[in-house]
Amino acid sequence: MNLDHTKITTLGELKSAGYTSRSIKDELRENLLEKISKKEQVFEGVWGYENSVIPELERAILSRHNINLLGLRGQAKTRLARLMVQLLDEWMPIVEGSEIHDDPLEPISRYATELIKEKGDDTPISWVHRSERFYEKLATPDVTVADLIGDVDPIKAANLKLSYADDRVIHFGMIPRANRCIFVINELPDLQARIQVALFNILQEGDIQIRGFKLRLHLDIQFVFTANPEDYTNRGSIVTPLKDRIGSQILTHYPESIEIAKKITKQEAQLDKRQSDFVYVPEIAMDLLEQISFEARKSEYVDAKSGVSARMSITAFENLLSTAERRAIVAGDRKTSVRLSDFMGVVPSITGKIELVYEGEQEGAGSVAENLIEDAAKSLFPNYFPKIDKLQRKEEENEYDELVSWFFDGEGFDLLDDEKEENYKSKLDSIGPLNNLLKEYQPDAPKEDSYFLKELLLWGLVAYKKLSKHRFQQGYQFKDLYGSYIRGL
Repeated sequence: MNLDHTKITTLGELKSAGYTSRSIKDELRENLLEKISKKEQVFEGVWGYENSVIPELERAILSRHNINLLGLRGQAKTRLARLMVQLLDEWMPIVEGSEIHDDPLEPISRYATELIKEKGDDTPISWVHRSERFYEKLATPDVTVADLIGDVDPIKAANLKLSYADDRVIHFGMIPRANRCIFVINELPDLQARIQVALFNILQEGDIQIRGFKLRLHLDIQFVFTANPEDYTNRGSIVTPLKDRIGSQILTHYPESIEIAKKITKQEAQLDKRQSDFVYVPEIAMDLLEQISFEARKSEYVDAKSGVSARMSITAFENLLSTAERRAIVAGDRKTSVRLSDFMGVVPSITGKIELVYEGEQEGAGSVAENLIEDAAKSLFPNYFPKIDKLQRKEEENEYDELVSWFFDGEGFDLLDDEKEENYKSKLDSIGPLNNLLKEYQPDAPKEDSYFLKELLLWGLVAYKKLSKHRFQQGYQFKDLYGSYIRGL
């Protein structure tokens, strides 16, 4: 309902403007129907949920349900809840001075009802913007009933000279103060069972009781809960009667394709404009970055129940650009492009974001992270170059024989981490068979991407046991598998 909030300041003016009361669930429902009919997007900036989570969430809103978003970390659960604010009316009228956003036409607090009884149509009205109608609480074991619902305030009783029998001594908690608003409780299973029990009446009947006061405050709240399935086993659980009172439980998921994952990372990464201008990022480098998360989610070393957050790719991207930027500044280059060897700089982003199983702990977080990068390179390799079969007869020729022979005849090839751009390119250009393979299988690749592809080709041959790769303090050394050993003999 669009009313001019700047001109309506009293209850009488509000009535004359034709304002009618409606619950927040009706408000969300009607505004959503309007947006759907106009084909407007509600949940902008949330990618990969267009045909799964978002339709379910919209159906829950249309059904006027309280909602539980269930999914692993980093699946945009809180973001979805925050975006629901866009479905609220831009401005909401309340009785001025009300702690619990009393509807001027249907007041529920003692303060508002007495004020309207006293002043009638002259009761002052104030307006609340929809951005202020979102309340959020992280469920932690120290949350109390007093925090959420309210308690008797002895200081208020003393200041107002009231007895404890007077309901004006009550200090309202977060939930009553979120009346006519969206209230989100994050990580619901972490809330102690007795606190969850205190939510029963609010969810079903919409009323509260505080310290024996039988207040029939019919609160009007859209509840959204978020929960991680891991919590059901490790730390806590949602008590069954509370689950029964939540209308819709919606399962979230990770991006199902690299393209969607890239959109999320590019949207969320916090980059300095100078950094973006200074460092060129080949599209294949973004593919490799996202592939690391896909590899982690299926790795035997990573705890699948814990999940691999989308934040891993976001922070890894930020680290990747910083690695390239620092390298270029150290080398004195004015501009640079991301290299595959720069991916060593994203290891700290990976180690802090994955939970390892016992075998992973034995390997060490750093080794697991490096393995994930190598696995990602191996997975992407067949998208750009001919696949290497595991079982191949030695006498059979293949596309990579010339390149392998180049390494067999030479002493190896070093790529330093802080190599100047000019030296880096000339080193890769000096490998003739590498240039030939690129011309043959990636003839249309942009010139800026060609050096990343050359590195990918080397890493791929290492992954498929055609070459060996050795990490030393300043960079990487690539050699053939047996040549140096045979020459030694």
